[in-house]
Amino acid sequence: MIEKEPSSIETRMATKLNQACIDASAETALEPDLPIIDPHHHLWDYPSHRYLLPELLADTCTGHCIEATIFIDCGVFYRPNAPQGMDVVGEVEFVNGIAAMAASGRYGKTKACAGIVGTADLTLGAAVEDVLVMQMSAAGDRFKGIRYTAGWDDRTRTVHLSHSNPPPHLYRDHEEFRRGFAVLRRLELSFDAWCYHPQLMDVVDLARSFPDQPIVMNHVGGPLGVECYADDRDGVYDQWRTAMHELSKCSNVSLKLGGLGMRINGFGFDRGDRAPSSEDLVHAYRPFIEPAIEMFGAERCMFESNFPVDRISTGYGNLWNAFKKIARGASDAEKASLFSETARTFYRLQKASAV
Repeated sequence: MIEKEPSSIETRMATKLNQACIDASAETALEPDLPIIDPHHHLWDYPSHRYLLPELLADTCTGHCIEATIFIDCGVFYRPNAPQGMDVVGEVEFVNGIAAMAASGRYGKTKACAGIVGTADLTLGAAVEDVLVMQMSAAGDRFKGIRYTAGWDDRTRTVHLSHSNPPPHLYRDHEEFRRGFAVLRRLELSFDAWCYHPQLMDVVDLARSFPDQPIVMNHVGGPLGVECYADDRDGVYDQWRTAMHELSKCSNVSLKLGGLGMRINGFGFDRGDRAPSSEDLVHAYRPFIEPAIEMFGAERCMFESNFPVDRISTGYGNLWNAFKKIARGASDAEKASLFSETARTFYRLQKASAV
């Protein structure tokens, strides 16, 4: 196994596009009245990087019609000295406070964190129900489900294990994980899956084993593009596409279209001396996003920002312009699904006026 570099989020965000660089390349928003629900962003406060409500709203106020957002777990503000597994409730409590601030209307029309996806250690098995119930109590109807990450790789130094520190094939082989996973359906909670493209068949196996459990695959299935994967781009693409085709056959699985701006994807925008234009992003991302929409259908796909993680590669406004250009040939109904309605349905949000 290759020795890994430090894997903390703070370390990975230490180098990022500065605001002046983003502003210099900022474009006017296309289709500014098209309603958007951003179904994937994080909030955190590290010594080297803060991204809280002011920073989120600075991004969502770039000319696009961001009606609401969904917060996705990132391991922040956990309860100290909590009983086993209960520390994660602190993150949900923190985000629910942010959501209440945004819902007041004082900070504009965007209902930030209208849905909250926390995390819970599903390897606790059936005992995880107590953790989930506590999170539901902490956030009420805003709490929609959990993400428990399974990203694992032993071929590179720069592709990190997910922050859950998973073993190989967590989704496929871990019996206690599956006992915990079974609790989600009983509590009517969704599941966000995240792993890398060589692991996609594990998600297929999980989805087939629990066909009634709503699952959304994050970041277009996690295609890797660094080190040995960069040396075999055709092989990576073929493996990704074959596995995604199998995953698309699972009717209980939806897909997030985005999250391709991370270093591990290998597009290199994080190393540039300027922020990419939307056309640059379209050229890089279209080969993954368009076939994904064809395989899953617009009604099971949702564009996502993955901010501030993808901010290392692009500005928020240009990213949504790129998505709108990729979707230019879609019908009005398909656009509605891709930009808001799939997310609204999957995360069980009310219409914007009542979120």
